Parts: sequence; C-alpha cells; structure tokens
Amino acid sequence: MIHQTLKTILLLVLSLLLWTEAADPAIAAESAAPAVSPAASATPQPSAQTLFQQIDQLSQQALQATQEGKFDQAEDYWTQIIERVPQSPAAWSNRGNSKVAQNKLQSALADYDKAIELAPETPDGYLNRGMAKEALSQWQAAIADYNRVLELNPKEAAAYNNRGSAKAGQGLWEEALPDFQKAMELDRNFAFARDNYAIALYQLGQTDQAIRTLRSLVRRYPNFADPRAALTAALWNNGKQGEAESQWVSVVGLDSRYKDLNWLKNVRRWPPTLVTAMEKFLSLKG
Repeated sequence: MIHQTLKTILLLVLSLLLWTEAADPAIAAESAAPAVSPAASATPQPSAQTLFQQIDQLSQQALQATQEGKFDQAEDYWTQIIERVPQSPAAWSNRGNSKVAQNKLQSALADYDKAIELAPETPDGYLNRGMAKEALSQWQAAIADYNRVLELNPKEAAAYNNRGSAKAGQGLWEEALPDFQKAMELDRNFAFARDNYAIALYQLGQTDQAIRTLRSLVRRYPNFADPRAALTAALWNNGKQGEAESQWVSVVGLDSRYKDLNWLKNVRRWPPTLVTAMEKFLSLKG
C-alpha cells in the first residue's frame, strides 16, 4: 500500500500533468509563466511518466531516510520533489518535518507557511506548524494553530493532545488535563495522550490515579519509555523503592535521556512535581 504522504504527492503530480496535457494550447500559452529564452525553452521537459517515476523514487527515498533518522538526507529529497512539484503542500510540510528533526525550527516554519498557503483547508500544515511553534515556546501561537485544526476537523485527537501540551508548557495543567482526556476519548490507542494525561494527574495531586494509569500503559506498551520513567519517579516518591528500581532498569535500556533532568524539564517538559520526584530518585541512585 502506498504511504499516505506519497500517495498525496503522486495524485497531485498526476492531476497537474493531466491538466497540462489536456489544456487547450492557446489558453495554456496565454496563461503560462513569463517568456524564457529560446535556449531555455529548448530544454527537454520530462514526460508525464518520467516525472511520476522521479517523484515516486524520491518520495520513497525521503521516507526511508526519515525511518533511518537521516533527516538531512530526507530534507534534500523533499527539496528535490519541491523543485519538480512546487504546488505540493505535502512536500513542503514534510520538508518542514525533516527540518524540525534537525532543530532548524525557523526554516521549518517557512515551509509550513507555504504548505498552508497552498492548502489552507488542510489540517496537517497547521498541526505541524503548531508543533514547531511549541518547540520555540510560542505557546499562544501554537494553540491558535491547534484551534484551527479543530475547526477543520473536530475529531483530530493529535490537535487536542498538542493543545494540552502547549497549555502545560505555560504551567496550565488544569486546563491541559481535559485536552489530554479528549484526545484519549477520540483515539483509545493514543498512548502518548494517555501518558500526558497521567503526568498531568500527578502534577495536580491525583497521584493514585496517575500511578494506575501509568501502570496500565507500561503493561500495554512495555517498550514505551516515558510512562516507565514517570512510574519510576512516582513509585520512588511513594515509598515503593523496589518496584521503582525494577522499572528503572527497563527505562535505561530503552532511553538514556531520562537521566538528564534538563532534558526532562525543557524538552520532554515533565511537570515540576514529577521532575522533582525523578531528581530525588536519581540523586539517591547516584
């Protein structure tokens, strides 16, 4: 089955080619781009089939590079697609995603702006741009983008989760909690939203329910490091040192970043009470 992003781009290529080939030559000439020199106009243009094959290959390469974590290569492939099909909002948006993965946030925003310009009624561009704005701590601007996503698609679970995350970034955990809960209701398999819900509960003093939710997540998603790490901190702070240490062994094997309190505070953005609990655990373990 074709990946949805690739399918979107290929369908756009086909529609553009069909329009170009079906257009009346006189109309096409009148509405064409500014005139070029005879030498430039003599440059052979790829056939519809050739262009389609090029986009197909580049898209597959971009997706493969992304899966392998080679985001600079993915960015280059998306750039090559944009050069061939500049009207593709999916290509602009995906190049923005590749830039975000490299922390090239301002450049990514420009790509998302272009994707939105090309497809203003498509939620993906706003969702992606909101995440980049979150990374820049532009909380209100991010929330505005997520609100726009929800205007276009009120059942978009990711927009609720991300809006909750942006509220939490401002310390508004009580306001964030219903958004995480709504995301869970819309997508029962949305593990990250459930994880965010649990740590919000912990911050709001509902520790028993938070621990129950984290335990459930760990049972269902044993390789998901975040709820294991949060459960470690919560259990340790709750006097259950043996179980906390058992959870921590798995956390370290899954993701060593949870040893870094600065990362927890500023990148993962755990709530203060949970960071404090983890700090106590790490200081005693060290």
